[in-house]
Amino acid sequence: MKISRIKIENFKCFEAFDLTLNGGLNILVGDNEAGKSTILEAIHLALTGLFNGRYLKNELTQYLFNNQVVAKYLYDLDQGKVAIPPYILIEIFISGEDLPSFEGNGNSEKIKECGISLKIAFDDKYQAEYEQLIQKGDVKTLPIEYYDIFWTSFARENITARSIPIKSAMIDSSSNRYRNGSDIYISRIVRDNLEPGDIVDISQAHRKMRENFMRDTSIRAINDKIKQSVKISDKNVELSVELLSKNAWENSLITYLDDVPFHYIGKGEQCIVKTELALAHKKSKEASIILIEEPENHLAHSKLNQFVHSIKEHCEDKQIIISTHNSFVANKLGLDNLILLNDSKTTRLNDLKLETKSFFEKISGYDTLRLILCKKAILVEGDSDELVLQKAYMLQNRGKLPIEDGIDVISVGTSFLRFLEIAEKINKPVVVVTDNDGDVEAVHKKYENYLGDKAKLDIKICFDSTVDTGDLMLGTKPFNYNTLEPKWLKVNDLQNVNKILETGFDRLDDLHKYMKQNKTECALKVFDTKEELKFPGYIIEAIK
Repeated sequence: MKISRIKIENFKCFEAFDLTLNGGLNILVGDNEAGKSTILEAIHLALTGLFNGRYLKNELTQYLFNNQVVAKYLYDLDQGKVAIPPYILIEIFISGEDLPSFEGNGNSEKIKECGISLKIAFDDKYQAEYEQLIQKGDVKTLPIEYYDIFWTSFARENITARSIPIKSAMIDSSSNRYRNGSDIYISRIVRDNLEPGDIVDISQAHRKMRENFMRDTSIRAINDKIKQSVKISDKNVELSVELLSKNAWENSLITYLDDVPFHYIGKGEQCIVKTELALAHKKSKEASIILIEEPENHLAHSKLNQFVHSIKEHCEDKQIIISTHNSFVANKLGLDNLILLNDSKTTRLNDLKLETKSFFEKISGYDTLRLILCKKAILVEGDSDELVLQKAYMLQNRGKLPIEDGIDVISVGTSFLRFLEIAEKINKPVVVVTDNDGDVEAVHKKYENYLGDKAKLDIKICFDSTVDTGDLMLGTKPFNYNTLEPKWLKVNDLQNVNKILETGFDRLDDLHKYMKQNKTECALKVFDTKEELKFPGYIIEAIK
């Protein structure tokens, strides 16, 4: 049983949003405020009635509503127009099993489907009182006191979390909520693992602990001292251990790892423990939906690798929805499962070539999400190319780095075509800066789908069409005069280059050898210099 689709109206950043989900893994990526967390929250809310770990009925607030919708409602009221109180609607469409009690057309599209509807809306029983409020005028906030929660199946039957056949487990490893020295998240997971008999045993042990505390000679002496001191109250005052509430033991117990209180261990270890416990605890085993919020938080690369492997290993029979900003997570879990969020729209990469998906999964260090999330990308081969190109951009743009304008310069090795395949799928403007390596025809052949009659509006291939030659040999191999360093040296004065690089060569070929052997060091000096610089034409073309 899986979620086939979720529809959201007027909830937080979404005024209208519709998302079809894979039956297995779904990876949500997008810039900050794109709505990744909101989607996870909406799914969990509709399946459990919980928001931020609390029941929604106790958490109703105007801030759950889309700002634009609320603003329009209040503006219409202020202008004396007819203003209908806005609502929030979350619809979960379910597939996989025959569920007649959840099947019907009780959804916003009036189509016969199986699913759940959660609506936060004005309750008509308050109509008379609401009209009096409106007549008085000066309504500056949403009258949330007149709202109620309507939680139904598509068969129009009222439901509760207990009656919903599909379960979800929400894992937010970035969250740190403490209560009396312990972590609420951990306490809840530990409690969920306990049988009723275990809880009884803990409660009795906790009661005995209180009785022993009260019988302790020191405590009795202190309480006698309190009674004999200045009168505090007409009632008897003494120190004790809280025991009166039903679950008092939960407020007293602290989770330890290797004799260290949980909240004192490192944040990365906290993330792993929380997620591993959540994946293993009983509610998670019952759940068919696993919701994971940014699992990369606080984790070193090796730990993140272990973490991702654990997710894949434990959740093979689950539907998993993960939000992330991390290219490693996205690549390892598969780009074909990726859903890009942008301006309440979604784009998928599930139709990439098999070899491209396999490449990024196996060589997962590539910054695919940098390409996906930037406004425009400039792809270069290596770090030295990146530094030189950024310097050229800064000189053309009053010292601003490309990233300050939303342009990301990314070193991709020789994997240009794989990145271009992704760029085409998401309509991302991309510039490729490449060497001709002495074979312009080979460059034309490699990029034949992006040059000449096949040139694409958002993809530009920049290279020097002139093949330079010379007599320099490096061992038994001829020197390549057609990479960035020789092309840059060609357009700059020898004396000025020596000044920039802090060298004293009289011959260009000596500089060629030096720059070949010290590519990164030379690129850093070019980047840092205050001297006048020139750049090859294809570099200038790339940064236009």
